[in-house]
Amino acid sequence: MLMKTRNNRTFGLLLLAVLLTTACNRTEVVPCDDYRQAMRDFVVRISETARSQTSDFIVIPQNGIELVTVGEDADAELAVPYLAAIDGHGQEDLFYGYERDDKPTSAAETDYLLSYLRRSKQAGNCILVTDYCSRSEYVAGARSRCDAEGFVSFAAPSRELDVIPAGAPTHENTQDIVRLSDAQNFLYLLNCERFSSKAAFLDAVSATNYDLIIIDLFFDNDMAFTAAEVERMKHKANGGKRLVVCYMSIGEAEDYRYYWQSEWKRHKPAWLARENPEWRGNYKVRYWDPAWQEIICGAGDSYLNRILAVGFDGVYLDIVDAFEYFEK
Repeated sequence: MLMKTRNNRTFGLLLLAVLLTTACNRTEVVPCDDYRQAMRDFVVRISETARSQTSDFIVIPQNGIELVTVGEDADAELAVPYLAAIDGHGQEDLFYGYERDDKPTSAAETDYLLSYLRRSKQAGNCILVTDYCSRSEYVAGARSRCDAEGFVSFAAPSRELDVIPAGAPTHENTQDIVRLSDAQNFLYLLNCERFSSKAAFLDAVSATNYDLIIIDLFFDNDMAFTAAEVERMKHKANGGKRLVVCYMSIGEAEDYRYYWQSEWKRHKPAWLARENPEWRGNYKVRYWDPAWQEIICGAGDSYLNRILAVGFDGVYLDIVDAFEYFEK
């Protein structure tokens, strides 16, 4: 009986030592009590940081449209500081592609999104809609419904965003596009795999007359566009000027980006969460953590500073709806 008691005591002391060692070695996770407000604050920080260097820098969050109001529905009080920090909203799958490409989005989902998008537009924001469809009647339907709402439409023939659609852009024009509200059409082109070289990509983009182009900072994972190349893309084929905006994911970390460190997969920093099962190599992040925010928009070699350095007109912020993952 005495031996059993000593064994239990020894085991308890060993267990306590292990727990204390683990606690000392563990990087503490920064808590968050309001995931939506944390994302609003993050976007505001990105906007303020960029505009401190370029006053007319454009900020466009994609999806996560619920952030425009502070309450639980579209009729709630507007999130004024957040709306003041942005110039528009990007929305995917509004009319086509929510469940599957080339399939109409349900009326209930469309109506839900429209209830928020209309409030954002009334607050002065430009609404950019990307529908994933290639059937001619769906492409025409997406454009017609966007025109009726005063939104700007892009029908993406591929979910990979690797194709420049055939034919002229809707509402093609020769005007100089100075601000986001001037844009009557846009091209969303992130994946460069179909282009044989950076030169081929630049030639293809320069041959179009889109008012706004959304592209990645990199042609390849380690081949960023230069200031001269960004400037070249700011000119339409017909002589007009356009805006060139850079895609940047802020709600997920991507293991093919310059900032990624190989040891993170074995020894995760506190802000790094689970891998996205639908997009391999993309990891959910605790976006409110200061260490992650420094990577995105801090001083020095941050992602935002790289974008600013080569003269992009703005940023297109993806995974803004990451708050949904943490709320669930």
